[in-house]
Amino acid sequence: MHIETNPADHFTSNTKKAVPIHCITKAQFSKKDHDLSKMELAWAKTNGFSGASGQYCIVPNDKGGIECVLFGLGSGVGTGKSMSHGKLARLLPKGNYKLVGDQVSPELSELAWALGGYSFDRYRKRKHETPKLVVNTRSKARRLAEGSFIARDLVNTPANDMGPDALEKAFRKIGKAHSAKVSVIKGNALLTKGFPMVHAVGRASIEAPRVLDMRWGKASHPKVTLVGKGVTFDTGGLNIKPGGSMALMKKDMGGAANVLGLAHMIMKAKLPVRLRVIIGAVENSISSNAFRPGDVLESRKGISVEIDNTDAEGRLVLGDCLTWGDEEKPEMMIDMATLTGAARVALGPDLPPFYTNDDAFAQTLGETSMEINDPLWRLPLWDPYQSMLGSKIADVNHITAGGFAGSVTAALFLSRFVENAKTWAHFDIFAWTPAEKPWAPVGGEAQGIRSLIDVFEKRYSK
Repeated sequence: MHIETNPADHFTSNTKKAVPIHCITKAQFSKKDHDLSKMELAWAKTNGFSGASGQYCIVPNDKGGIECVLFGLGSGVGTGKSMSHGKLARLLPKGNYKLVGDQVSPELSELAWALGGYSFDRYRKRKHETPKLVVNTRSKARRLAEGSFIARDLVNTPANDMGPDALEKAFRKIGKAHSAKVSVIKGNALLTKGFPMVHAVGRASIEAPRVLDMRWGKASHPKVTLVGKGVTFDTGGLNIKPGGSMALMKKDMGGAANVLGLAHMIMKAKLPVRLRVIIGAVENSISSNAFRPGDVLESRKGISVEIDNTDAEGRLVLGDCLTWGDEEKPEMMIDMATLTGAARVALGPDLPPFYTNDDAFAQTLGETSMEINDPLWRLPLWDPYQSMLGSKIADVNHITAGGFAGSVTAALFLSRFVENAKTWAHFDIFAWTPAEKPWAPVGGEAQGIRSLIDVFEKRYSK
């Protein structure tokens, strides 16, 4: 599989000489409600430790090693859902550690440790050896971390090493690891096989556009289809982006990266579902044969689409792929894409919006996302805004003229290509952490997939 950093490197079952990490609230520290010795307490006070949230202090032993580590939980409010101690996996020296007095579930603690210790080292030597957390069982945390690392690695890889060819290679590796069936429709075959919008978006690139298809599981199980936007680099096309807006466009395949991470989680858990993964892998380049503003494209659905701006290409790729997935009438169809800047303006980088036609699913997913610190926020498929996508010469324009409700109208455009799926949900993700968090260094990020696998496990494991 395509994992530059193996989550197993962050865990150990060896308790020998494991250094205790005492998790302490401010109240516990001030009232001496802890097991610290007088020397440890004196050292902590000398170094200004108070139990404040996220604060840590390494206490030495008389041989110059580490006696213990103190980690502050602050007031303790909300600690049960916290992933703040993930930062310790980046800050502590090598060695084995065990959590003492932790108020977070073991699964979340282990996951926070692994995610916080992630480092993308494909092009450099790792800065320090990884500290290891002692765990009793690591099956689920490791599975979740692996899926997240797949997404992070793929997004972090620059476009010179992650074009459509490389994305297909990663796709095939994941499929092979789980004995899934993989097929690819590539280049001009897209036109004869019914993917005209995917072809139009990617035809200007030196690497041919393609649709990647993976199938896994028993045909008798509920059909779950994942669709990902795999634009490996987005210049904006003939509506070229300014340099500042183009700098992070290696991450425009973040939707594909995330659905691959989610697919790995599903297959690793051996969920009783009939899984299908569809990715439109293209590069939106500039050449004499690039598609143009004003063009009218045919689609697999039979809907004609007027192009207003070639920098809104992702929804075109998704349109054909969603149509293909929808033809099988899946019980659940999820699509993920780094689709609009409007979503970031509305909710920022850390809170991806999602859209769905299933109220019960939305409520469960929203509640779950907050419980496990993988936040999502539902926005409405506001049907009156469909009129904003009007065209005088085609069935639909792919963007609006006024610029209002950009994420909502993008979701509405996609909804035109879905009619058979029992439940459909669209996720407009950022797939990037712009400022370091305890559980996430700056770089590519998995968003929403831990929430989705949690909901899927509860829904399909019965």
